[in-house]
Amino acid sequence: MRYTQYWLEVDKLKIMKNKYLKWFWGISLTLLLNISVFAQDRFTTIEGKLNDLAKNFPGLDEKVKTSVNGLAIQDFIRGLAEANNLNISVDPALKVNITQNFTNVTVTDVLVFLCRKYDLDISFVGSIMSVSQYTAPAVEIPKPKSKNLIINYDSSGDKLSVDLKNDTIYAVTKEIAKKTGKNIIYSPEISNNLISGYIQNTPLQQALEMIAISNNLIISVNEQGYFVIEKKDAQYSNNGNSNNIKPGNNKSKNSKQAEGLKIENNGGLLNVDANNVPISDIINNVSAELNKNYFLFNEPKGNATFTVKNSTYEDLLTNVLNGSDYTFKKDGEIFLIGERAIEKIRSTRVFQFKYRTAEKVIDLIPSELKKGVDIKPFLDINSLIISGSTPRIEELENFLSDIDRVVPNIAIEVIVVDVSNSKTLATKLEAGLSKGGKKTEGQLYPSIDMSLSSSSINNILSGISGISSVVLGKVTPDFYVNLKLLEEQGILKQRSTPKLATLNGHEASLSIGRTEYYLEVQNQVIGGVNNTVSSQQQYKSVNADLSVKINPIVSGDDQITLDIQVKQSNFTARIAPTAPPGTVTRDFKSLIRVKNEEMILLGGLEEDVMNDAGSGLPVLSRIPVIKWLFSSRTKSRKKAKLNIFIKPIVIYN
Repeated sequence: MRYTQYWLEVDKLKIMKNKYLKWFWGISLTLLLNISVFAQDRFTTIEGKLNDLAKNFPGLDEKVKTSVNGLAIQDFIRGLAEANNLNISVDPALKVNITQNFTNVTVTDVLVFLCRKYDLDISFVGSIMSVSQYTAPAVEIPKPKSKNLIINYDSSGDKLSVDLKNDTIYAVTKEIAKKTGKNIIYSPEISNNLISGYIQNTPLQQALEMIAISNNLIISVNEQGYFVIEKKDAQYSNNGNSNNIKPGNNKSKNSKQAEGLKIENNGGLLNVDANNVPISDIINNVSAELNKNYFLFNEPKGNATFTVKNSTYEDLLTNVLNGSDYTFKKDGEIFLIGERAIEKIRSTRVFQFKYRTAEKVIDLIPSELKKGVDIKPFLDINSLIISGSTPRIEELENFLSDIDRVVPNIAIEVIVVDVSNSKTLATKLEAGLSKGGKKTEGQLYPSIDMSLSSSSINNILSGISGISSVVLGKVTPDFYVNLKLLEEQGILKQRSTPKLATLNGHEASLSIGRTEYYLEVQNQVIGGVNNTVSSQQQYKSVNADLSVKINPIVSGDDQITLDIQVKQSNFTARIAPTAPPGTVTRDFKSLIRVKNEEMILLGGLEEDVMNDAGSGLPVLSRIPVIKWLFSSRTKSRKKAKLNIFIKPIVIYN
């Protein structure tokens, strides 16, 4: 009785199949008629718009006489537009060569003919005509609505009950696998095939065989205990391994897509529109559309909403699984899909840098790109070893390739000019008594610096008394006079021309200096019956130098930002022969932006020292003119200026 009911159901299914085929061919014929009418209307509309435009642009009504052979359509239309004063733009992506002969026809007729002949379209913006390839509007094909599947399983008796009517193999096997816990494998090409059947309380394997027979399928059990569903006319090469399934080239005409999902196959490229569709359904339908083999280690969770045009299968998987815990890896002709941490999906690659060093690059990688990826530097070959899921590795490799660029060298020419100008005027008139007296000695030219003894002074006084009536007398033997008249001027120029070189963003530094030493004496008293003194002498150094530090940063237009630090120190006189010399320091910092090979001047650090000191008799040493006779005076002035010239030069190796 049960089998009689089964064959009755089979007859019903055949009747439904015939009805479905009539519905399908009716829809197809209607679509073809609509497309033909729409195409005719499209060319009529184009011709009407050209005629309207000809009222203001008579060139469209001009007669054409031309013959071309294998000429690109862009060149042909461009010549047509120039000859008739028309504004026509042609899509450069068109790959059309024209071989035609036109005689005594209008430009409008030629354009309409080209649209019909090569399936082109013309859009109008004012007086501008734009010619491009025609893209037909998408036509929605009505599809049966999905419904809840009626599938029940009695685990105690291993009995299955189903009530199926035009349901996909994917949905049915998925529900049966959930209810029974049994694995069912099928080729992606038949995942959207529609099946029907009614079975009540039948052992699982027998029930599956009955469903397969009634829907022109074959079911078997492989060595692993998996149920394998196949088409009767398909060619397989399982060899005991159910995963080795090769899909056929013919898709089922009864295939349907998940609700909210639209898929168009454009020569291997996909146009997909999904509205809150489970990710697993998207993968299943897209794989079936392109006859792709895939294996799910675990089913991706969540839904997706997106619209893509002309996408490859791998790009679609990458975008759908991006941001989730799932990824894929291609193994031969099979796509393995599952969680990123699964061993089979992980991969390891070596990324070698061409221009940068791998030592410090890890610190530059954003933290988001490091998630789920293990990165180790391999400095011996200037590379990074990267381990993780394939999409994350590819994303990281794209970032590393983007920053792996030629780093420019910067040669820096530096000219340091230090100019010093000094002037000193010194006068001295000193008289006193010295036991035993002094000798007459000193310098008379070019400056006067003399010591006169008492005998020399008496000779001078006697000479003055001899030519005048005044007797000046004589000085004592111990009397002496010191006389000093001195004026000094000096100009000193010091010039240094160091040259530096460094990589972009790295500091270049230079230091040129002088070292002097001074004596340091340490005395240590050791107590006891007789105190003893231990003395130690040590020479210590003091440095005075010129240091320049420059950090250049090159921008994209060869503008260079320079962070400059200059410090200069010089020695001054010692206060004692064994004392350390004094130092004078001048420094500055600057942050500027210059062009490549442009010289700049920095500095102007000017030191101006004035000294006007003197000693002499009270009151008399302050009277003008007379003060020079009753005082010793020193008047000096010193000016020093430091200038730095810098010229950066960018060098690309």
